[in-house]
Amino acid sequence: MDRLTNAVRPYPWGSVTALPELMGVAPDGSPQAELWMGAHPAAPSRLERGGRSLGLDEVVEADPRGELGETPVRRFGPRLPFLLKLLAADAPLSLQVHPDAAGAAAGYARENAQGIPLDAPHRTYRDAQHKPEMIVALTPFEGLCGFRPPRECAGLLDALGVDRLAPYAATLRSAPEEDALRKVFSAFLALPQDLLAEIDGALASAARRPGPLRAAFALYDGIARAYPSDPGVAAALLVRQVALAPGEGLFLGAGVPHAYVKGLGVEVMAASDNVLRCGLTSKHVDVPELLRVVRFDALPAAVVRPVREATGEEVYPAPVDDFRLSRLVLGGSGDTRVVPGSRPQILVCTDGTVRLAGPGEEVDLSPGASVFVPAGEEITVSGEGTVFRATTGV
Repeated sequence: MDRLTNAVRPYPWGSVTALPELMGVAPDGSPQAELWMGAHPAAPSRLERGGRSLGLDEVVEADPRGELGETPVRRFGPRLPFLLKLLAADAPLSLQVHPDAAGAAAGYARENAQGIPLDAPHRTYRDAQHKPEMIVALTPFEGLCGFRPPRECAGLLDALGVDRLAPYAATLRSAPEEDALRKVFSAFLALPQDLLAEIDGALASAARRPGPLRAAFALYDGIARAYPSDPGVAAALLVRQVALAPGEGLFLGAGVPHAYVKGLGVEVMAASDNVLRCGLTSKHVDVPELLRVVRFDALPAAVVRPVREATGEEVYPAPVDDFRLSRLVLGGSGDTRVVPGSRPQILVCTDGTVRLAGPGEEVDLSPGASVFVPAGEEITVSGEGTVFRATTGV
């Protein structure tokens, strides 16, 4: 196994303190949004082999079958198909969706044909892969995920008390679900600035009024304060609020509108950087493409709770095979688990201190520390703490 050195992504929405506190280091005053663990070319993890510092992407490229195993290479090609992160949000992320596999491949080919450089700020599709993902909360975690039922959206607009929103509330009550959500969501992304400012003011007032919707309006008011007069604020009113307790997860499939708002979590995803944004960001916004991709249906938020297997491993089920996420909670006093080595895996400690033992070597992990374990290498995990394990689903 290889101890990893991982890159921190300093996105503006990141927490200044959450990741440093987890890892037991002093904050440097800058936002630390994500710690990436994987072989994504934008920020590959690094490891030591033969006295040399190498990127995990280089290691996989040099011997994909040896590092990943035969089955994952046949299924995904010579690449690590998942990316593991620690994510620390202290402000809203962009309101966004991800494409499915066919849409990602088509969009990537189209932008290549148009000659748009891969690193261009206005590029939408940066690879040909889909990007399903799952976040598991380490602290109380707030976010937006999936559309509210149209009539619930209408009630929220009525309670906001902005007269110019009444026609949209009427549409949400009268039109079929998909048609209603499509019409109003599309219209909200094109509202004039004066109406967006009026919505911001109404949210500030509603967040101070007592009543059953006060907490909901407080969350939206916080988003509006972070992104004043942004079309994404109005659009977010149609998106369901989700609160995760520590240990609960949220699965996000293709076309589901979402935005993380606040909290610390472990995130795993297909190794892609395809994000279609419509607001709450200074990055590239592609409303026409997002409207083509988004799913206009009101589904319950896909909250995922771990399923405990006979081995003691707690698995977070997901309907994709790019990744499989699980956790091991060890109680000390000889508590030892055997982790099979049939697939490539990355393990990260999030609490306590754990020891990983493989053929002829041992590695101790404290919170925030991680290792890459190539396919075919069985290890044991012991100690007192929590380890999250990401591997492939095949």
